[in-house]
Amino acid sequence: MSTKLFVPRDSSALSVGAEAVANAIALEAARRGEAVTIVRNGSRGMMWLEPLVEVETGDGRVGYGPVAPADVPGLFNAGFLSGGAHRLAIGQVEQHPYLAQQDRLCFARMGITDPLSLDDYRAHGGLKGLQRALSASGADAVAMVTASGLRGRGGAAFPTGIKWKTVLDTAADQKYIVCNADEGDSGTFSDRMTMEGDPFVLIEGMAIAGVVTGATRGFIYNRSEYPHAERALIAAIASAYAAGILGANVLGSGKRFDLEVRRGAGAYICGEETSLLESLEGKRGTVRFKPPVPAVSGLFGKPTVVNNVITFSSITIIFERGADFYRDYGMGRSRGTLPIQLAGNIKRGGLVEKAFGVTLRELLYDYGGGSATGRPIRAVQVGGPLGAYVPASQFDTPLDYEAFATMGAMVGHGGIVVFDDTVDMAHMARYAMEFCAIESCGKCTPCRIGSTRGVETIDKIIAGRERGAQTKLLEDLCETMLHGSLCALGGMTPFPVLSALKHFPEDFGLDRAGIAAAA
Repeated sequence: MSTKLFVPRDSSALSVGAEAVANAIALEAARRGEAVTIVRNGSRGMMWLEPLVEVETGDGRVGYGPVAPADVPGLFNAGFLSGGAHRLAIGQVEQHPYLAQQDRLCFARMGITDPLSLDDYRAHGGLKGLQRALSASGADAVAMVTASGLRGRGGAAFPTGIKWKTVLDTAADQKYIVCNADEGDSGTFSDRMTMEGDPFVLIEGMAIAGVVTGATRGFIYNRSEYPHAERALIAAIASAYAAGILGANVLGSGKRFDLEVRRGAGAYICGEETSLLESLEGKRGTVRFKPPVPAVSGLFGKPTVVNNVITFSSITIIFERGADFYRDYGMGRSRGTLPIQLAGNIKRGGLVEKAFGVTLRELLYDYGGGSATGRPIRAVQVGGPLGAYVPASQFDTPLDYEAFATMGAMVGHGGIVVFDDTVDMAHMARYAMEFCAIESCGKCTPCRIGSTRGVETIDKIIAGRERGAQTKLLEDLCETMLHGSLCALGGMTPFPVLSALKHFPEDFGLDRAGIAAAA
């Protein structure tokens, strides 16, 4: 009888030797005459344990990690094929404290199934949502999305139901579904993990969007730095066509939905939905004026739903389990769950899916285990390079769109980058301005010129040249960028700059009283 083993082929695991580990296990098993079946699964999201090898036993899946090729003979000697004790053993994976307390909805299959097995996907609840969507009217299906309280997980947090209803109600001879998988924010990897570790959930979510709104074509705009995700998606899409999930007759319904992957242009600005649409059309990625919004005039001037990977993944849950089920997670106007990504100076980096309402302190210490250096965590940046720097005094703030907005921050795509008490926040503020200057599409003056002048102004403050006057100038410049930029790149760059000034004035050579007076 063959023993089933699981070795991730997720990019994070591959980067630390998962391929070599899988090969070493196969060779050692052959040498010893042991029958094994190696499944290349997705990552569980416990990145500090990668490569994580799991063994299917009668008592559940037992994990060992991080495993190096040199560890493999010793694992066999310890009887790991039957869950034997070893220094790398972590016990039953599902019971690991990092996983056991999570609310895994989007990531329910992650690390459990073979990502490219449609049978595995069906066996774990896949396609039930699409079948339900096919049996409902467009209006009823959109009403379900609205009732769930789902908001876009790409960063803007716009109500998904409103966007879908606009596309449904806009008459056109062609409509499109576009997935923004250009995951470019620092410290974010939930989209990549989904595309590599559970691609069918994205395919199903987009197919649901298509049949609900009347769109017959879809595109996944995949980040150019994600080659493993691209290969997984192409293979999964081919399987979906062969099984009648995509094509001219979706699950025998008579409805059409075609889907393909497009490689991104490698520019951060293409994560902005209108720049993405320009790029998809073969043009340079620059921001469009709004209105009209993409839901009315999007790809090639046609009504277009643009959502990100996690939004589409959440859709499958809503249609499988119902709007009430999904809405029961979360707090206030932030409903459902969010895959939160812990990165930077953190002991246990990885992915944590929790309902809205969990605090930063819980995430950083209960899950993350504190800083990797063992020093106090001084600040975290939430929401990518345009997110505010949150000081330790605000770590008890619940993860909630409105709560973060109240303190001048944003949840964004759920990425959290951690800094210990050795960080220089003046240099981090400068980095935010420099990032904007480099990545600006150049279409609007506040972003294009404001970010360049912002770098110069921060340099003067750091150098001690007229700090009071230059600080006031920087605040005025941020105000102009905030209200005058065409898109969020220029409009949100002030968030990290102003939060650094507000919470860490000493790093700029300023005292708190001086900042208050200048403000």
